Amino acid sequence: MATPLPPTFVVPATQTETRRLPLEHDELPPLFPEKLTITNIWKYLDYKHVLGLGLTPLIALYGLLTTEIQTKTLIWSIVYYYATGLGITAGYHRLWAHRAYSAGPAMSFALALLGAGAVEGSIKWWSRGHRAHHRWTDTEKDPYSAHRGLFFSHIGWMLIKRPGWKIGHADVDDLNKNKLVQWQHKHYLPLVLFMGVIFPTIVAGLGWGDWRGGYFYAAILRLVFVHHATFCVNSLAHWLGEGPFDDRHSPRDHFITAFMTLGEGYHNFHHQFPQDYRNAIRFYQYDPTKWVIAICAFFGLASHLKTFPENEVRKGQLQMIEKKVLEKKTKLQWGTPIADLPVLSFEDYQHACKNDGKKWILLEGVVYDVAEFMNEHPGGEKYIKMGVGKDMTAAFNGGMYDHSNAARNLLSLMRVAIVEFGGEVEAQKKNPSVPIYGDDHHSKSE
Repeated sequence: MATPLPPTFVVPATQTETRRLPLEHDELPPLFPEKLTITNIWKYLDYKHVLGLGLTPLIALYGLLTTEIQTKTLIWSIVYYYATGLGITAGYHRLWAHRAYSAGPAMSFALALLGAGAVEGSIKWWSRGHRAHHRWTDTEKDPYSAHRGLFFSHIGWMLIKRPGWKIGHADVDDLNKNKLVQWQHKHYLPLVLFMGVIFPTIVAGLGWGDWRGGYFYAAILRLVFVHHATFCVNSLAHWLGEGPFDDRHSPRDHFITAFMTLGEGYHNFHHQFPQDYRNAIRFYQYDPTKWVIAICAFFGLASHLKTFPENEVRKGQLQMIEKKVLEKKTKLQWGTPIADLPVLSFEDYQHACKNDGKKWILLEGVVYDVAEFMNEHPGGEKYIKMGVGKDMTAAFNGGMYDHSNAARNLLSLMRVAIVEFGGEVEAQKKNPSVPIYGDDHHSKSE
């Protein structure tokens, strides 16, 4: 039989990589050979991302200050925000990164275009990084490890030129064979320009003559919102909430994150069951991405929606409940464990009470010292006194009164010993009682 591995261990990943599962307060090694300062950080900046992620909020702010928003443009901006957001959540994330369901050609093409409109990289680039994130969660190989801080996991990881070997390996052979994914990757820049900027502007311009509003609101401001909503999956979803399925790693479940990310905020569940097409498993939990996928499946646009067995989901929940209960139990006093108590014979127990003045009672084989409790007994002191030196099991369990859990819990702090064989053993006595139905009885009756 194989020897179990300790909590911190090394598992071979590839010939050149090893993975160390971090403990709760592990610090990750630095990304760069020197400490970043104001004077040297310029060497490590990824300027295309710095400009892209830095300029769009400034352009959006300028538009807010100089351009009045029309109602139609506002509605279109919200609609396109949800559409391009779903391009990421339903497309990039659940369809291509995790293969949680299958989509027909029309749905796949639409999601590829809408995903490009979110301007977050190609399907191949995005999915490769996300698969690495799942495989190497919270380690130094995680592209956006939450252990490097909220800012880093939210946006900082994109602002730097991270050495390629510092990102863990992820298999994307399936994406390399996907013609649509390869087409989008090859033509990504023109697709981004059209779907991210030109298309939303044209709709508002040709539709109701609001070219300026279409650009500033439906294109640029909408893009800023989509970016930071998606980025919250890497940052906020690893910081806010609880881990109802597993607390060994940072992913968390929280309604606020789900609301901000089109349902991606039940992240603890997702990291446990990544191929489930749902993030929210209960009908009342907010997950519009799940609802859209289910609706598309109803109309035949999607199929093979994967769900993890409910029995296994409940196991994870129960294990975490048990862990929390155990943590709470360790903070309470439960008395001396029965296994650590000294063992007495029944005669020794009686002798201690009769000759040594011990105020002990025997219940279910355990001896309790009730000297300090006798005056506090709710039923009166005399009932305790009459039980000293005796086996009061039957009386305790209904003979006189059927005691509650509270009584048993209180008694646990009064344990002093256990009695061998559990109580009075007739065969152990020097002068055993004569059986009612002995040989003499039978001979006389005959």
